[in-house]
Amino acid sequence: MTMMKSRPQRWVFAAALSALIGACAATPQATSPGNGTVSPTTPVAEPPGDPVGTPESAPIAGPTGPYTPSGNRDMDIWRDDFTARAQSQGRNPAVIYSLLEGISPLELYLSEDVNVAGTGVADQAEFAKPVWDYLRTAVTTSRFETGQVKLMELAPVFDVIEQTYGVNREAVSAIWAMETNFGSYIGNYDAANTLSNMAVEGRRRSFAESQIIALMKIVESGFADRAQLGSGWAGAMGQTQFMPTTYLAYAQDFERDGKADIWSSAPDALASAANYLSQSGFVFDEPWGIEVLAPGNFDWSLADGNERRMSTWKAQGISPIRGGPFEVSDASFAELWLPAGATGPKYLLFKNFDVFKTYNRSNSYALAVGLLSDGLQGKYGPVAAWPTEIPRLNNQEVKQLQQALNTLGFEAGVVDGIAGTGTRASLQRFQKANGMVADGYPSKPALSAVLAALGS
Repeated sequence: MTMMKSRPQRWVFAAALSALIGACAATPQATSPGNGTVSPTTPVAEPPGDPVGTPESAPIAGPTGPYTPSGNRDMDIWRDDFTARAQSQGRNPAVIYSLLEGISPLELYLSEDVNVAGTGVADQAEFAKPVWDYLRTAVTTSRFETGQVKLMELAPVFDVIEQTYGVNREAVSAIWAMETNFGSYIGNYDAANTLSNMAVEGRRRSFAESQIIALMKIVESGFADRAQLGSGWAGAMGQTQFMPTTYLAYAQDFERDGKADIWSSAPDALASAANYLSQSGFVFDEPWGIEVLAPGNFDWSLADGNERRMSTWKAQGISPIRGGPFEVSDASFAELWLPAGATGPKYLLFKNFDVFKTYNRSNSYALAVGLLSDGLQGKYGPVAAWPTEIPRLNNQEVKQLQQALNTLGFEAGVVDGIAGTGTRASLQRFQKANGMVADGYPSKPALSAVLAALGS
């Protein structure tokens, strides 16, 4: 990527706006309901936690109870209790009723069969699958082709988004692709019902209840109608999958029709995602990561999660795998990351990679966003092959590895079956202490070595 000399200012969008207004009628926007004027800098609501101020809105009237039984005793008890607490916080009784009247138990959360009620983080594809299997379904030719079409169709919208929020259009498009395949599937759950099930299930009750309160604020404020509040299985809504509190904090009414319609309006959804990425620290025209080569005698323990200056990495013999110079300054900081160990693709990661992870904490997810973003600019990766021949650990084996490392004193942390940064750093310390290649890759050979040390 070429470096931009100065980040675009939020107020510099007049020219692009003029082009948008002139082109809107002819621009294909299949998911957009209208062609309003643009005010992308104005959020539709305040940050979560603040009271909703809508003095111009008429009071919302409607039925307030009693509720129809849900068929689940625990759900009915929770609903009555939560209703009282929501009313004590000043929420509108009619809105509370409209959100909670139709809730019903979902097997995903409340089934007595643990094989059905599987909503743990470790079970999600971005954590459970090998990175190459995850990327096989996330970074596809179809998404590149559709993404290119969308970039052309919505070019005037993306012009304004880039100038207003300072987020590259390819990055926003990659998020759009990952979250809902460019708006083609936004989920067939009801946000209020999903979050109610999450609250009744209990592990994330406080979080779920805070999200339902946010849904109430959204409806009370007229930002969305009750019928619009569809979501995915975890309560995330719209084309760019915002949780309700995220919606209140970052959603944007790009089309100036009075609502930030992240469900039906692609411009609103994309501007909202761009605003979220911008507020999370996205740096315009800087790479999320650069695939690199390393010399044969490289000390892989330097892939330890710490950032170092580019001058340091260059002094260690790190170079871009595509050749040529690094297009970032020597003073920039980057972390060396080995998603599949020393024999697989290797990356220097920059700030934007962490920004992608504000959407989803998975490294595999952020890598997919980065690869999609690069591919939409004609740079397809990774260049290096994945080491699919090295047996990878399943969830139970990762737990076994974590427990063994803890027993040996290498402090892998919580035994949760997720081979995250702490587990990999612990394995690296073990490998280095035992004269092994210290790449921290949780493979079956690595587990065997740790178990052998445990038994010795």
